[in-house]
Amino acid sequence: MHTSDSAIDTHCPYCALQCGMRLRPEPGGATVAVEERADFPVNRGALCGKGRTAPAVLSSRVRLTQPLVRTHAGQLEPATWEEALDAVAEGLARTGRTHGPDAVGVFGGGGLTNEKAYALGKFARVALRTSQIDYNGRFCMSSAAAAHQRAFGLDRGLPFPLADIPRTGCVILVGSNLAETMPPALRYLTELKAGGGTLIVIDPRRTRTAEQADLHLAPRPGTDLALALGLLHLIVAEGRVDEEFIAARTTGWEETRAAAMAHWPELVERITGIPVPRLREAVALFCAPESAMVLTARGPEQQSKGTDTVGAWINLCLATGRAGRPLSGYGCLTGQGNGQGGREHGQKADQLPGYRKLTDPAARAHVAEVWGVDPDSLPGPGRSAYELLDALGTDVKALLLMGSNPVVSAPRAAHIEDRIRSLDFLAVADVVLSETAALADVVLPVTQWAEETGTTTNLEGRVLLRRRAITPPPGVRSDLDVLHGLAARLGVEKGFPTEPEEVFEELRRASAGGPADYSGITYARIEAEQGVFWPCPQGPEGPEGPGGSEGSPGTERLFLDRFATDDGRARFVPVSHRDAAEVPDADYPLLLTTGRVVAQYQSGAQTRRVDELNAAAPGPFVELHPRLAARIGAVEGSPLAVTSRRGRAVAPARITDTIRADTVFMPFHWPGEGRANTLTNPALDPTSRMPEFKVCAVRVEPA
Repeated sequence: MHTSDSAIDTHCPYCALQCGMRLRPEPGGATVAVEERADFPVNRGALCGKGRTAPAVLSSRVRLTQPLVRTHAGQLEPATWEEALDAVAEGLARTGRTHGPDAVGVFGGGGLTNEKAYALGKFARVALRTSQIDYNGRFCMSSAAAAHQRAFGLDRGLPFPLADIPRTGCVILVGSNLAETMPPALRYLTELKAGGGTLIVIDPRRTRTAEQADLHLAPRPGTDLALALGLLHLIVAEGRVDEEFIAARTTGWEETRAAAMAHWPELVERITGIPVPRLREAVALFCAPESAMVLTARGPEQQSKGTDTVGAWINLCLATGRAGRPLSGYGCLTGQGNGQGGREHGQKADQLPGYRKLTDPAARAHVAEVWGVDPDSLPGPGRSAYELLDALGTDVKALLLMGSNPVVSAPRAAHIEDRIRSLDFLAVADVVLSETAALADVVLPVTQWAEETGTTTNLEGRVLLRRRAITPPPGVRSDLDVLHGLAARLGVEKGFPTEPEEVFEELRRASAGGPADYSGITYARIEAEQGVFWPCPQGPEGPEGPGGSEGSPGTERLFLDRFATDDGRARFVPVSHRDAAEVPDADYPLLLTTGRVVAQYQSGAQTRRVDELNAAAPGPFVELHPRLAARIGAVEGSPLAVTSRRGRAVAPARITDTIRADTVFMPFHWPGEGRANTLTNPALDPTSRMPEFKVCAVRVEPA
C-alpha cells in the first residue's frame, strides 16, 4: 500500500479526472485531512475546491448513518438493517410476483466503482431477472460513446493519455468549460499554448476556459453539427484533405464528403451565427500543425442529434489524418467520476461486462458461464435511462436506485419526480438523504470513497484504485453488502461477495476477451503502475505486466496500428445538420442551455452539504446578456422566471456580456424553484438515447 506514515494514497470522489490525493486520518479516526499527491501523473498534486473539501461529506452531521423505513403514517423512521433489507427484498419480490420481473427496475450511477457497477448489473439480471436496468451515465457521454463505436469500433473517452494534449499542435475544444468542471486539467491547455500550440474553444458562452483560447467561436446552441460540417466543407474546398490517410485507413469518405459539401460557409454562418472569416480562421489554425486533436464534452453531446454531432467532429479528424496517429485524434472528456468504467461492466441497459453486447450470443454465453447461469436465463436489453424513468409507476412499478438523484438531474424533472412518486415501491442506497432518497420507502446508508476500496476508470481509460482510509460510522454498510443481503433474501445465496477485490477478480474473468478487457489488471498492478490502461488482456503466464514476463502492459494509446473495426479501418459516417427538437418561436423566443459551476457537482447532493462550497456558489442563477436584460427589464440579482413547455423555474439574474444575446444559461445543481431541469427537453437522440439537455426554447421575464 502506498502510504506515508499513516497516510493512504487514493483518488478524489468527484469528476472523471480521478485526481490523486493523499488522505491522513485525523485524531479519533472519524475523518481525514487531504494532502497533495504530486507523484500521480494526471493532476500532479493539483486539486480543486471540491476535492480539497471532500472529507466534509464524511461527517455524520451531513450523511446518513442508519437505515430509514417509511411508516404507515408516511414518515421515514430509523430501522435496523435486517428490517430494512427485509422490506426491500419483499417490495421487489412482491412486485415481480404480481406484475412480472420487468416491473422491477434498477437505476445505477456513474459514481459507482467498477465493482459496484458490475455487481449491480449482475444483481438485476441474475437475482431479479429484469431487463430494466440503466444508469445516469446515459446522461453523460452516451452520444460520444455511440459515435466512437460507429467510427472506431471501440469506445474509450480519450484514446490517448492527457499528457499528450500539451504536445499536439492544435486543440479544438467543443462544449467544455474545463476551468470550472475539471480545474486541474486546465494546465494541459495552458501548457499547450506555452509550447506554441493553439487552442480553439467552441461555446455559446465566453467561459473561463474560452478566455484562454486563441480563437473562441460562440455558435447558437444546438448548431454544433452545422459548424463541424461547415469546417469540413472548407477543408475540402481549400484542398486540406489527407487523401493518403483516407485511402489507407478509412472507408466511407465519398458519401461523407458529399454530405459536407451541402453545408457551404454562408449557410453555416446563417445557422450558427459565426461569420465565415472566423470559420476560415479555425480551419487554418487546425490544419497548420502536423498534429491536432478535437475534444468534446456535454455541449455537443447532450443533444437530440448528439451522436451525429460527435460523428461530424470525428469526420473532421479523419479527413485531415488527425486520428490513429501520435499526438492526434478525437477524444471525449468524460464527466462523472466513473462514467467510463460505469458503462463498461453491465449497468447499462444493453451491455454485459467487458463492454459486450447483450444481444451477442457469444457474449451472453461467456458471461453466463462466469456467473454460473443458463445464457437463456439472461434477459435482453431494457429501456434507456430516461425511458426507464418515464415508465415508472406504469410499466415499472418498483425501483432499486443506487448513487443517483434524478429528481434534480433528469430532464423534465417535475414529470420524473411525479413518476417516482407514483411507484408502488422505491428503495434508495445513498450516502446522503438526496431529494430522490427523501421520496423512498426504504433508504439504505452506504459507504463512500474514503471508507471503501474499489476501482474506477478515469477519462483516459486508466483503471485506478481507491483505498479505504477510515472506518465507516456504525450503521453504514457498503453497496456490495447491500446486494449480497438482498440476493440472499431473493434466493441467490452465492455469487455476490462483499469483498471488492473478490468482485474485481470475477470482473476480470467476465471482461476477458471483450472490447474492454480488464483480465490483465490486478489491484497490485494498478498500485505499482499508477493505474493500468485498458484494454489489458492477460498474458499466457498471467497478469504480471511490466516487470513480469508475459502480462500485457495495457494500452495507453489506441488505434496507432489499426482501428477496432473488423477490417481495421475507421468508418466515415455521412451526417447532415438538422434543427434541435425545439426551436424558438413567438411564445418561447429564447434558447436555454445548462451546465455546471466550479464549486458544485452534478445534482449537488453532496457538494451542497459543504459550507465552503455553498459560500462560493450558494444557489441557482439565470445568466443573460445586457441587451436581453434591458429588453425585458431585468435587474442584476432580481428574480427571473424562465418558462419552457415543461415548466417554470425562478432564480436571480446574473447579467454578463459573455453570453449570446439570444441565449440564457442556468446551472443544474439545485432543487426547488430554481431547478434548471424542470425546463429541459427529454427529446432523445435516436442512437444514444441521450436527452437534449443543452438546448430548449424558453421565455424569460421578471418574476
